[in-house]
Amino acid sequence: MEMQSFSLLRKEIMKSPTRYIFVAVTAAMLLASTVFAQDEPKSYSGDLWTRPALTGDWGGVRNNLAAKGVTFDISANQIEQGVDDGGRKSGGADSGRAVFNLNVDSQKLGLWPGGFLMVEAESSWGEAANMNTGALMPANSSQIYPWPGVEQFAIPQVALIQFLSGYVGVVLGKFDTTSGDMNDFAHGKGDTQFLNLALNLNPVTVVSTPYSTLGAGLIILPVKENPDAALITLSALAADGKPSTSGFDTVANGNNVYAAEGRVRTGFFDLTGHQLVGGTYSTKTFSSIDQNLRFIIENREIEKKDGTWSAYYNFDQYLYETKKGSGKGLGIFGRFGLSDGNPNPMHYFYSIGLGGKDVIPNRALDSFGIGYYYITINQPSFTGPLQTRNILQDEQGFEAYYNVAITPWMRLTPDIQFIKGAQKFAVSSSNGLPALEDINTATVAGIRLQVIF
Repeated sequence: MEMQSFSLLRKEIMKSPTRYIFVAVTAAMLLASTVFAQDEPKSYSGDLWTRPALTGDWGGVRNNLAAKGVTFDISANQIEQGVDDGGRKSGGADSGRAVFNLNVDSQKLGLWPGGFLMVEAESSWGEAANMNTGALMPANSSQIYPWPGVEQFAIPQVALIQFLSGYVGVVLGKFDTTSGDMNDFAHGKGDTQFLNLALNLNPVTVVSTPYSTLGAGLIILPVKENPDAALITLSALAADGKPSTSGFDTVANGNNVYAAEGRVRTGFFDLTGHQLVGGTYSTKTFSSIDQNLRFIIENREIEKKDGTWSAYYNFDQYLYETKKGSGKGLGIFGRFGLSDGNPNPMHYFYSIGLGGKDVIPNRALDSFGIGYYYITINQPSFTGPLQTRNILQDEQGFEAYYNVAITPWMRLTPDIQFIKGAQKFAVSSSNGLPALEDINTATVAGIRLQVIF
């Protein structure tokens, strides 16, 4: 039964594509389950039009390595995107990102059972249109990794995982935290589903949790005989991690993130669904979103806030499945998040949408998504000698995409977004002081090409 439980865990995790906390832990532990020794090895074979990767099985070497628990996967995205109307300014931009993943299963390699190594590296190039929309949320989330607006190579994840039994696993290392807050229809780093960050994860966790950081954690499977029924993750992470550094220089500075998450599979209407709740707390000292010029002058520093917290919830629910538990069909999703409101200006977050895969006849690999988000902003303010200025407003956006599978290893994705950003324009006024005006709704059109090597 223990072997079956690991296999079921793999199926549960693989329904979601590859920010956050427990996330880091969830990511490392859950993704580790994709290479359990009891599963059938991945095959890269087939002709040019049917194999899952462009470079195939490398003359059989790639399949032999997979059979021994070693998989090496490479993918790349090229994104052309621009603001056609509204926003801060119009204009297009092109950017891309390549991702390298190495997974090693110690048992398949002939060593000990339940051990896994996961390594992720990535490289980005070009520029995105994110700064042109007037929004807090990047319209192209793929381009912000490993670092926003910087062409860089980094290794965001090197994780060691050890399952102690069918109930418990532990993980230690450096984690890519984007793999948490899982959702079948709205998740990832902008590579395969939505491009907008707000529809890939819950942004209320962004302030407290670094994208890549050192940490340790625990995963609990409450139901040994049916691990896809429920997952609980607990973790402790360094609050100052960066994808471009090892993190050992800051891990002991007292700035930490603590998080917990629980996910349960449901069967409403005899269809697959998931319910997820989680929370984060950071001990780090942040800049307050409210500043007073008098305080700054008298103390020669800006006002600070100690710690920040967030809580979040998400769900996905299939309305139609080609086969129960297959990860294919039509369904709805939604997220809700809240934070302390200071230092995190994103006080409340809501999103809802519709997604599908293999719902159009003869287009089994095509997928699509339609989503809407709204962020309630706790107004940052600056109190000067004459008045208090509010800097931001609430933000909302809509996105729709369609993945056209040209081959199993190549996808072309038209994407359209309409975003009413939180930022404002500074303009001159009759009294000589700058005034702030709303930025018009941005129309953002783009196209993404993904190739799996």
